[in-house]
Amino acid sequence: MAGEGLVRAFLAIDLPDSLRNEIGKIQGRLRPQVSGIRWTRPESIHLTLKFFGDISGDEIETLSRLIENTAGGVSPFSLGLGAPGAFPGARRPRVLWVGLGGDVEALVKLQQKIERDLETCGFKSESRPYKPHLTMGRFRDPGKSSGLERALENIEDVYRAESFLAEGLTLFKSDLTPGGALYTVLRFFPFGKNKH
Repeated sequence: MAGEGLVRAFLAIDLPDSLRNEIGKIQGRLRPQVSGIRWTRPESIHLTLKFFGDISGDEIETLSRLIENTAGGVSPFSLGLGAPGAFPGARRPRVLWVGLGGDVEALVKLQQKIERDLETCGFKSESRPYKPHLTMGRFRDPGKSSGLERALENIEDVYRAESFLAEGLTLFKSDLTPGGALYTVLRFFPFGKNKH
């Protein structure tokens, strides 16, 4: 629970409904084959670049100025769905995800720049390398899932979603409720604003 005056926030690229629908289809194909998983609602899936945790209004202003400047210097780029997989692996999974296709290099460079820029303002840098993914579900008891390896081998034909143009970054507020997390847009930072 966020402390008084603090907001639980994260930075992400919002997804078009068409891509969320495709993720829903992949989940639908995997659901009967995979047990022990808590599925993420497709409408609540985002491409997270940075999770901030609980931050103050002043911190939101500081990081917003920085992200607005960074996003303004980046051209929009194309992304699509890639192959599904699991962290840390399909044998003892904790998280089931779908990867990304398209201009993933531009995405990774952007995420790394944001990490470096935020570090100069006192935000802790993530120690693990950034692996772009969309979380489809989390395993209730890691290592107790049956059928995941086989299911992933048989799903190759599903992820044929059209690509979409990532046009900016969204700062979301996350409120944890008994029914799941609720996300509210705090700010949108368009790409390419500084390029005119």
